[in-house]
Amino acid sequence: MVIIMRKRSTKYVLASLIAVFFVLLGCKQGANDKTAVQPAQQSTPWVSLFNGKDLSGWSPKIKGYAYGENWQNTFRVEDSVIKVSYDGYDGQFKARYGHLFYKSPLSNYRLKLEYRFTGDQIADGAGWAKRNSGVMIHCQAPETMTLAQDFPLSIEVQMLGGLTPGEERPTGNLCTPGTHVVVDGELATAHCMDSSSDTFYGDQWVSLEIEVRSDSITHTINGVDVLHYAKPQIGGDLAGLDESIVARKGELLTGGYISLQSESHPVEFRRIFMQAIE
Repeated sequence: MVIIMRKRSTKYVLASLIAVFFVLLGCKQGANDKTAVQPAQQSTPWVSLFNGKDLSGWSPKIKGYAYGENWQNTFRVEDSVIKVSYDGYDGQFKARYGHLFYKSPLSNYRLKLEYRFTGDQIADGAGWAKRNSGVMIHCQAPETMTLAQDFPLSIEVQMLGGLTPGEERPTGNLCTPGTHVVVDGELATAHCMDSSSDTFYGDQWVSLEIEVRSDSITHTINGVDVLHYAKPQIGGDLAGLDESIVARKGELLTGGYISLQSESHPVEFRRIFMQAIE
């Protein structure tokens, strides 16, 4: 009786070892087989929003002029960059703040581009606007801006250039025309908030990336995260905005148009890409 049990155990163990061998062999062949199923790619491709040749897909809104009128060729393409220029202004800016809008609203995305400041500020530009521009996100539709409106309701990713050697002037900051945000769980009502970025002088190119995930936004400068906030919403000073927007005070913003700013100092933009976030 004992001998019979041992024979059965030996056969069972041998059969089990053979089964394991073929399973392992199959796994190895699958790993080496080029036709084996590969993990799905998680990232969506980056899409260029600027063709480097002209302003296709972009339209200006300059204070005092109708949407689509590029007064004095303020926004132009030269040498594969978008230039904001005031050489046709006869030395008088006269608070003609402008914004170049991309054609489609966006939500849940990453936006990256490079910018630099060039030349000198136009003579009558505001002191705070020297080497100052911005990328506006969550903008109201440009056709809803009034003729005399300075800035669209938006979240401004503010870009600043250094003015005095040794004096810090960070970039990738936050300004909030007609909006509020939440920082560290608290509603932040200050109009502007500095980032933790370095200061950049002269006409060097600076890389800016903005990540917008539902109601969470992060600013990145030259590969370093410099500012984060959440729950952008309509609020603050809404004077001069259309009544239909004022009536939405307190509404959370999860998307909108993007625009590049004209604020009296020449600035250039290039390599503008967007990646949708799933």
